[in-house]
Amino acid sequence: MNWISNAVPKIRNLLQRREVKENLWVKCPETGQLVFHKDVEANQWVIPGSNYHMRMGATARLKSMFDGETWFDIAVPEVPVDPLKFRDERRYADRLKDARAKTGMNDAFKLGFGRLENLPVVIAVQDFDFMGGSLGMAAGEAVIRGLETAVEKKTPFILFAASGGARMQEGVLSLMQLPRTTVAIQHLRAVKQPYIVVLTNPTTGGVTASYAMLGDVQLAEPGALVGFAGPRVIEQTIREKLPEGFQRAEYLRDHGMVDIVVHRHEMRATLARLCKLLTRVGNETVQDALAGPVEVM
Repeated sequence: MNWISNAVPKIRNLLQRREVKENLWVKCPETGQLVFHKDVEANQWVIPGSNYHMRMGATARLKSMFDGETWFDIAVPEVPVDPLKFRDERRYADRLKDARAKTGMNDAFKLGFGRLENLPVVIAVQDFDFMGGSLGMAAGEAVIRGLETAVEKKTPFILFAASGGARMQEGVLSLMQLPRTTVAIQHLRAVKQPYIVVLTNPTTGGVTASYAMLGDVQLAEPGALVGFAGPRVIEQTIREKLPEGFQRAEYLRDHGMVDIVVHRHEMRATLARLCKLLTRVGNETVQDALAGPVEVM
């Protein structure tokens, strides 16, 4: 009977389904191409074949920007949790807890202070994975704290925007962040430091009605959806077919709402050139700063 007791576990192991990690392969939303996860990650979350720009997490974004992938985290002031005691299908407090466990972030923003090609900068990254990058009190405080830090240290402020809009669970308290962040931007301008915005996919709602569209220079990643209301809502409202590519980065660039569309591989170099130009470091002109393989036609 020994051979049976030895053979049965081996047969079971052969018949058992092999476990495969869910994130082993990434599917391109545009072409359906399957790409090995590690290859996409190594390519800054850009699909190699189609050049489709996947969403990029806040930590990965900061690593791609700062010299030596190192920076100092900027703490964000604490805000009341669930100030309206909001509940729909679930309690807002429970949704926050799940988002924090999923992303490892306290809210939708991550702030860092460090060097970009040896120039001190403050960078804020809005992470869409945290409740759709929605703008609430904590996110508003993060933008304001980042701007205040840039004012204090007299550095440029770079913001990567990604959001579905205001956070409905905080009601009017969320909408109050629109004028508050606008005032903070004016304080940065008062000390003559540049404010540069990078619009990523998607940037919509109240965020585009405030700090996301107030940059001294407006950059966008290829294919990014940028607008207040979504294309489907607009079509249903006006009952008209929208133009091809409406609200995409390239369309907005062609119609003057975005200055340049920059491939993610060129983003770091482009931001560094712009910061040096706008802070009068180096001898570049505007044409020099925007030159090179940064336009995506």
